[in-house]
Amino acid sequence: MKSILVVGNGMVGYKFCEKFVAKETSEEFKITVFGEEPRPAYDRVHLSEFFENSDAKALEMAPRSWYEEHNIELITNGRVTDIHRGSKTITTISDKKYEYDYLVLATGSSAFVPPIKGVEKKGVFVYRTIEDLEGMMSYANELKKKNPNAKAAVLGGGLLGLEAGKAVMDMGLEPHIVEFAPKLMPRQLDSRSSKVLQLKLESIGLNIHLSKATNQILGEDAITGMEFGEDDVLDVEMLVISAGIRPRDELGNTCGLAMGTRGGIVVNNKMQTSDPEIYAIGEVALYNEMIYGLVAPGYDMAGVAVEQIIGNAEILMPSDIDMSTKLKLIGVDVASFGEPFMPASKGHSIIFENKTEYLYKRINVSLDGKKLLGGILVGDAADYNMLHQVYLNGMAMPEDPAQLILPASEGGSSFGSALDLPDEAQICSCENVSKGQICGAIKDGSCEDLAGVISSTKASTSCGGCKPMVTDLVNETLKSLGKTVKNVICEHFEYSRQELYGIIKAKKLTSFNEVLDTCGVGDGCETCKPLVSSIFASLYNDTPNKEDVAQDTNDKFLANIQRNGTYSVVPRIAGGEITPENLIVLGKIGSKYNLYTKITGGARIDFFGAELNDLPAIWKELIDAGFESGHAYGKSLRTVKSCVGSTWCRYGLDESISFAIELENRYKGLRSPHKIKGGVSGCIRECAEARGKDFGVIAVEGGWNLYVGGNGGATPKHAQLLAEKIDNETVIKYLDRYLIYYIQTAAPLMRTAAWLDKLEGGIDQLKKVVIDDSLNIAEDLEKEMQSLVNAYECEWKQAVENEEAKKRFTHFVNSEERDDNLVFVPLRDQKMPEHWNN
Repeated sequence: MKSILVVGNGMVGYKFCEKFVAKETSEEFKITVFGEEPRPAYDRVHLSEFFENSDAKALEMAPRSWYEEHNIELITNGRVTDIHRGSKTITTISDKKYEYDYLVLATGSSAFVPPIKGVEKKGVFVYRTIEDLEGMMSYANELKKKNPNAKAAVLGGGLLGLEAGKAVMDMGLEPHIVEFAPKLMPRQLDSRSSKVLQLKLESIGLNIHLSKATNQILGEDAITGMEFGEDDVLDVEMLVISAGIRPRDELGNTCGLAMGTRGGIVVNNKMQTSDPEIYAIGEVALYNEMIYGLVAPGYDMAGVAVEQIIGNAEILMPSDIDMSTKLKLIGVDVASFGEPFMPASKGHSIIFENKTEYLYKRINVSLDGKKLLGGILVGDAADYNMLHQVYLNGMAMPEDPAQLILPASEGGSSFGSALDLPDEAQICSCENVSKGQICGAIKDGSCEDLAGVISSTKASTSCGGCKPMVTDLVNETLKSLGKTVKNVICEHFEYSRQELYGIIKAKKLTSFNEVLDTCGVGDGCETCKPLVSSIFASLYNDTPNKEDVAQDTNDKFLANIQRNGTYSVVPRIAGGEITPENLIVLGKIGSKYNLYTKITGGARIDFFGAELNDLPAIWKELIDAGFESGHAYGKSLRTVKSCVGSTWCRYGLDESISFAIELENRYKGLRSPHKIKGGVSGCIRECAEARGKDFGVIAVEGGWNLYVGGNGGATPKHAQLLAEKIDNETVIKYLDRYLIYYIQTAAPLMRTAAWLDKLEGGIDQLKKVVIDDSLNIAEDLEKEMQSLVNAYECEWKQAVENEEAKKRFTHFVNSEERDDNLVFVPLRDQKMPEHWNN
């Protein structure tokens, strides 16, 4: 039996073992794995999730029992110190020797620590291992005890640096990203996309500092700040260094293997080092004079090494490595594929940008416009998988390539089905799984659902970026075979949202624990908890003041948190109609609390810059004056916009103001899978933009035309005509049915436009349900809506009248002090956040 020693038990080292045991050659080889850390291999790609539950087990690639089951000896806390090529042995830190026939070096990389004066001070960390994270969390907790407003910086604005920024936020520290380059993610993004990403990250609370070269770390024993220049200092009490990686190549260097001039162990396309019986894979391997920092190339290297060792010499590493990647950084989609940067001599770039929605899309096409060469997506990477496949497979482009990235309202067109891809198309690059393998697992009967396909093929089990396409392929294949497709919420509930809605309604469940005990398993997660809260709100019109109904931070404080840590105050002004007396009240409140005031496009007056402590007092004055919550923070009805209609306009065919007020007052507080907006236009000139709303009515000769399923935002869509020339009463009847049907059947966080697109039969089916009552549920839908209307209460009125509820509106849990870090500047005679000066 031949001995294989694997030095390094990270993701790539584990993948080598997994691929090896799949070859069923256990009788011929004995594998021993050495890992420096005290635990089995874990998923570093999702390392930031450790801050959510501190559960290292949840990140494990496989438990210790897996190694035992496959006759693999796993030695943790076992650093290898020397390789003796002459005797084909290695020595560990405990001075034990092991012989090998084949040696696989999967030592990965370590965090690069720049040679900055003072970097050894207390409070300076690297972001690499679970032990690093545990040290950071412990230190952060001590800092917060001394100073609840403690700040932490991250040195590095690349992929890992932004992940570390998320970690700092999760620890409750004020986060600052410090980057030497003039833009974020300099290797993946161009200047314009980087700026859009920066705006988005700043909007959610990250402070970005670009073009900063750190001269020294300040402080005597522990860090107190970072100095960039003589008068350029950032005061911080903690620093996380995430400035890049360096290959852990010391073993190769000391035993005389061929090395790269800037590090890394040189390998050929067989993954062999200069010693043919020693292989190097992952971030320690220098292939094509490059170190590849993505997991997919590392997994490919592991597979090639396995094939070479068992004798399949024809399996080689490809010369071109696809560095395309899709990530969700702090909740923001970022993706690049092919050639993200391209000289004008090689092709053309087509760019779509919407900074107000933090959206940037760029594709690079050949000079003749027939071939997709690469691209960048920020803010919305829903089309990444199909764009990547078009690039990889040289698929045909539309006559106008801009259609691939433009919103539908501007001439964009959707892609065809994922089933149109060739069978050899690589869907999961991490695990090298093709479309043919995914669909074949369903067609041959070996798998019956998505979970089975994932278990069988390993597709989407690494970075997870391909999961939407894997899901589409499985669902489309099942449909083509005439089988039912079932979408479950998460591992805790084997139901779709629609099914769980029905169970909660039928059994009259009113708390998350009741739902879990009745039809779920485990403790729940960040997917199912807000979903169940949404269902409670939609069923009972319970407000977020009830603990089981609050879905997120905005709901908790009944206000949208702004980029500088203040909050918005948005009273409801139905139809935009307001008396002079109430305008005076709003003016006085805005002046009293020094709020930034704006009339919005949704016929409301918004206040910005309110401090958390002031929210109850502000709302007490608003409620005393007759105002109500405008629900600007909730997944609920926001506004029903109106023109002035026949009351004032010479073109008006009907009284749009009164009808808009009636609709807004009817549906105010209505909670749903996503936010809802309405519009009422008094004529076809459409001054209320009713066809850009989730529902809209337009006055025509003979009544109202009712439109549904439109929205603005990143992917604008016109609403579709549901009914023509109907009266006010019929509009309300149809809207009651439509809205409740949407609430009952839509997926989590699905806008009405996307829901209508996915509804089997589309607008024609919706007409049958809403108008023809084809499902015989119209009366039930109307009754359910009326019960919600009857149950409405203003949640801000509840909050200000309840002393216990008001306690949550304090900046510090143990003090009445205010946040003295908030700084404002004057602009256009109103106060603005300090960053407006920049």
